[in-house]
Amino acid sequence: MTFDQFIQNLANGISLGSLYALIAIGYTMVYGILRLINFAHGDIVMLGAYVAFYGVVMFMLPWWVAFPLAIILTAGIGVIIERAAYRPLRSFPRINLFTSAVAVSFLLENLGNVIFGGRPKAFERPAFMDIALQIGEASVLSYTPIIIVTAAILFAILIYIVNRTKVGMAMRALSKDIETTGLMGINTDRIIMFSFMLGSALAAAGGILWAIKFPQINPLMGVMPGLKAFIAAVLGGIGNITGAMLGGFLLGVVEIMIVAFFPDLSGYRDAFAYVILILLLLFRPTGIMGEVQAEKV
Repeated sequence: MTFDQFIQNLANGISLGSLYALIAIGYTMVYGILRLINFAHGDIVMLGAYVAFYGVVMFMLPWWVAFPLAIILTAGIGVIIERAAYRPLRSFPRINLFTSAVAVSFLLENLGNVIFGGRPKAFERPAFMDIALQIGEASVLSYTPIIIVTAAILFAILIYIVNRTKVGMAMRALSKDIETTGLMGINTDRIIMFSFMLGSALAAAGGILWAIKFPQINPLMGVMPGLKAFIAAVLGGIGNITGAMLGGFLLGVVEIMIVAFFPDLSGYRDAFAYVILILLLLFRPTGIMGEVQAEKV
């Protein structure tokens, strides 16, 4: 592999890792507060892509209106899911929440098949995202740096919210102890709802960027990115936002680089992520930046 090919594959790996990281943050925020793996999160990715698609195709909105509107609407759907499927079960055993999350995932996928149809649809990206950029002898399409920069901006906004705002301070407090935080006068239901809204917004952004990178959408398109993002969250240390970002980038780069160096193994590309997960659970179950945490009952 030449240096230019390495740069091209590295850019592709970072852009893919950016998408995994955006989706992984939703998993890690919900787990950090509720100790719940929200298995419907990958389907929120799918909803974000479809809402953006119909905003452009059916309602003839320009992309710069349709994409932010899709993120806002999908964030609202995340709030509805939290209020309808998770909040009523919060005082029940954790297995009930887990079962509800799986049920919501299947519900969204089947509703997607009924409403959107099972046939894949072409997602038309804006023309300026299809411009070929030369980096030395390497060539990348302009959507690659756009994805990376967009993800970086969203990460910066998230870190500011979590570390510099009162609601972010409340989120961090809830991740330590929900009951004690509630006794201190903080509306825990509102903070949990905000966490779901924020995670769903990032998932929608990830879904739109995923559809830009891989311009074909279908009702099951969120399954594989959701699973990969979950692996990225575990890799970085689930419950740790910075770890989720790091895990996403590492997984994306490793996945692309293995295929680049060993093209004969490209058919096993998805399997590498699961091998990484198994090895991680065997040798460092808390992940790169995770800490041992007591299980909440």
